[in-house]
Amino acid sequence: MIASVGTAASAATLVVRSSGPSAKAYPAGKQLADNSQIALRAGDQVVILDSKGTRTLKGPGTFSPTVSSNQASDSRETFAQVSSRRARPGATRGVTPPPAPTAVRNPNIWFVDVERSATVCVADPTAITMWRANGGEATSATLTDAGSGKSEVVQWSIGQSQKPWPASLPVTEGARYKVSWQGQNAQSELRFALMGANTAGLEDMASKLITKGCDAQLDLLIETVAIPDSPAS
Repeated sequence: MIASVGTAASAATLVVRSSGPSAKAYPAGKQLADNSQIALRAGDQVVILDSKGTRTLKGPGTFSPTVSSNQASDSRETFAQVSSRRARPGATRGVTPPPAPTAVRNPNIWFVDVERSATVCVADPTAITMWRANGGEATSATLTDAGSGKSEVVQWSIGQSQKPWPASLPVTEGARYKVSWQGQNAQSELRFALMGANTAGLEDMASKLITKGCDAQLDLLIETVAIPDSPAS
């Protein structure tokens, strides 16, 4: 369940993930006042985000949404700044299952993983980077607009993991593209959502990802900006 997400300009602490007996009380998108208390039972895990990053809270216990940090409380990170940071594997263990040891993690939350079906949020639809995890083989992928049927074949060289999105295939709000690979029967589907290049900070970024259903990017954002777990009071 996703709570109604208002503007994040107020810099309220935001719930971005929750599981366990109290999950309904802390749905993704819920804003928490600084003076509120987060009461968790055994088996509860809640991930919260503010301008400093994300924290994973584990029950049982009572927690404060605020945490002291060497980072200024009014810090605001842009899309570019978050893009330059690497995810910390296991930072949200127990809430978002970590990938298998052999899995290759997407290095940038704005790279479009063309090997998996997902709703993908983009900041600039004219400058999209496609990414594939297994960049070893030379192959080709056919991108087909589910609406118009227009398609484009993209060639991938040996070891190439990144390619620019074809300019001939426009990316608009709600656009859907089928991706089929040479020699494979399975297809993936990309559903695009436009975010805009401006963001008021991490909270605004997370709010937009939650609202638009860009779950894979939200997971990566949670891991990328994770800070150490906090003890219960």
